[in-house]
Amino acid sequence: MTEEKGETAARAAYGDAAIWRIALPMIVSSATTPLLGMVDTAVVGHLDQPHHLGGVAVGATIFTVLFTGMNFLRMGTTGVTAQASGSRNGDELRLWLAQALLMALAFAAMMIVVQPLLLSAALQLLGPGEDVAASTSEYFSVRIWSAPASLANLVLIGWLLGMQNGRGPLAMTLVTNGANILLDLLFVVVAGMEARGVALATLIAEIAGLGTGIVYVRSELARVPGRLERAALVDFLRYRRLLAINANLFLRTLSLMFVFAFITAQGARAGDTVLAANAILMNLQYLLAYALDGIANAAEALVGRAVGARDPAALRLTVQRCLRWSLVFAAIFAATYAVLGNQLISAMTSIGAVAATAREFLPWLVLSPLVSVWAFLYDGVFVGATWPREMRLVMMASTFGVFLPAWYLSQPLGNHGLWLAFTIFMAARGLGMHWRYGCRARQPLRS
Repeated sequence: MTEEKGETAARAAYGDAAIWRIALPMIVSSATTPLLGMVDTAVVGHLDQPHHLGGVAVGATIFTVLFTGMNFLRMGTTGVTAQASGSRNGDELRLWLAQALLMALAFAAMMIVVQPLLLSAALQLLGPGEDVAASTSEYFSVRIWSAPASLANLVLIGWLLGMQNGRGPLAMTLVTNGANILLDLLFVVVAGMEARGVALATLIAEIAGLGTGIVYVRSELARVPGRLERAALVDFLRYRRLLAINANLFLRTLSLMFVFAFITAQGARAGDTVLAANAILMNLQYLLAYALDGIANAAEALVGRAVGARDPAALRLTVQRCLRWSLVFAAIFAATYAVLGNQLISAMTSIGAVAATAREFLPWLVLSPLVSVWAFLYDGVFVGATWPREMRLVMMASTFGVFLPAWYLSQPLGNHGLWLAFTIFMAARGLGMHWRYGCRARQPLRS
């Protein structure tokens, strides 16, 4: 009887309800992000000169790259926090939070100090016209001061996910995006502040999101006893594990960013029509990622909890349940793209040649959910288990040992060859991580 009760409790702690308490808020919060970009574009797009829109677009791209590259702050924090939660170690929970925040603020300070170099390098790389470059500089000079709040928000979201709290990240996202939209209208439409107004709106919105996150973090800390060992904050040796995790995740993210940049560059070489068509199809890929990332976020939190508790049965249960839901979503997306793909493309462009080209390559997007699902799921599993070295090795091998050779060999197929290489790349990631998961899962769990 006692054993049955223990099994029932484990299924409740790591079962479907636990998954959706985290996954649903994260999916909803992800869905609000494209809305913000649409509002930014709309408010600036109605100004009298097009260079304002170009400046905001270029400036936003710069910060997207910068902050995406720093996403290891979120992922690394989630894994170690979830494991400390699973082992019921309140002191470690506080220490990981404090260390991650200090690292985030250090990176933000470096960005602010070297901002002239960052802006100069970005403008040389992207090569906008003179008017667009001036507008970009206005945007950048304000937006760069959001770095401390933006990077701290990554840490707080990661820490809250590690505590199996999906409501906090949702509230942070809704407050940030809602404030940003309202302030966009106030600063740009009412006050006429142009690109600088969009950047200022983002700066204030990130601070509002940070304040919201602090409220949720304080609530979580209040229910978990423990204290912060302040001496550890100045002990560099205590940062080694977090630094090692984040370094591996950073290199993994750079490899992934390389693949997407490479696809964009090859599309550009094929002409404006192919470039635009690929961009539309990639938006469908990102839409898929929003849904599957929500389940991967749940896997991060629950896998970390299982590892921290040294509970291999809970680990297996979490992976099985998350895989089942991921496959359901993948099948839904594949069916949706097969049935409604043409309509989705028409909704995103009215240019006949671009729409026709996108439809030609749409079958790759119908296949993509069924191939990509494994990589998305195992990303969450490996983050929660804090196996970043394996993530880096698989990603780099898939990028440089699979994607680039596959593209090189399939060049005679043109853009079909590019999408074939991407599909093989996603399959290689999933297979590689599945193999490494099997190897690690057979070993004793340790956090």
